[in-house]
Amino acid sequence: MNETPFIRVHYWASARAAAGVAGDDLPVSGSLTLTEVRQRAVDLHPGTRLSEVLAVCSTLVGDQPVGTADPAGVVIAPGSTVEFLPPFAGG
Repeated sequence: MNETPFIRVHYWASARAAAGVAGDDLPVSGSLTLTEVRQRAVDLHPGTRLSEVLAVCSTLVGDQPVGTADPAGVVIAPGSTVEFLPPFAGG
């Protein structure tokens, strides 16, 4: 029996609070762009502030920061992990 491939999404701090969960597994049939991953994550949590929070998050794909790369050009393969890290206060 084949398992459905997925992209694992982790939410941290205010993203976790907005989603109401620590993360989601997004079933996929192939690679997605970061824009598509964000939209799929938001679609899983309607009526929340998740869209606004993700818009200001730093993002890691695996252990690599996305930085200022265009999310539409960041391709994420099945089996990858995406982490959304909101800005943190303090020091």
